Amino acid sequence: MLQLERVDDNQEAFRLALEGHQARVWTALPGVIESFSPGAITCVVQPSIKAQVSAANGSTQWVALPLLLDCPVVFPRGGGCTLTFPVAKGDECLVVFSSRCIDAWWTAGGVQVQSEFRMHDLSDGFAIPGPFSQATKIANISTSSVQLRSNDASTYIDLNPTSQKIKIVAPGGFEVDAPTNLFTGAVTIQGLLTWLAGMAGSTASGIAATITGVINFIGSVTSNGHAIDSMHQHTNSGGSGLGGPPQ
Repeated sequence: MLQLERVDDNQEAFRLALEGHQARVWTALPGVIESFSPGAITCVVQPSIKAQVSAANGSTQWVALPLLLDCPVVFPRGGGCTLTFPVAKGDECLVVFSSRCIDAWWTAGGVQVQSEFRMHDLSDGFAIPGPFSQATKIANISTSSVQLRSNDASTYIDLNPTSQKIKIVAPGGFEVDAPTNLFTGAVTIQGLLTWLAGMAGSTASGIAATITGVINFIGSVTSNGHAIDSMHQHTNSGGSGLGGPPQ
């Protein structure tokens, strides 16, 4: 078989030229977030993959890629709603590089002309928080429900499509700030229920408070410091009992 010398091998020369071109085309890389700007919604990212460079003497070495500055952070959004979450130093992310310069779009939005003619450049990355390496992966992923959760799974909102239930686990408390709240169906409270501002309701005359439906308290119910969840004796002004078992 004829052995072609490398220097005269057109296929080898073409392959080297193609590899050299591909080496300058950036598509996507994992990275680690160095800092986050909530005002600009951008971050600085250190690419997690090193590049191999060749010296003049033919030797090679692995070097870290430069920091990627002002990478727009991708939060899921649409229809006037956005899902945001804290972005912290050390978070892993995926950086996707635009095929064309994004500078004009990033500044003004809309449809813009290219401010530069660079292509697949390290300057045009979008940071998508989320990927986990095996060194940082979280545990106890639910395989049957959707969760919005802390990484340690101590706090979460769980939506189960099979049981059609939503479960909230919040060791630090659960707060609702809304002028009105509507609960349709039975309400069960297991534990202490406290009204700091009293209980208010109205009829057509605006005088009486009215509660319609079933309220089931499992636990102690106290009014003005006195337990009212057990029967006790009432007395009239003369001191005689009006019925009921003694306290």
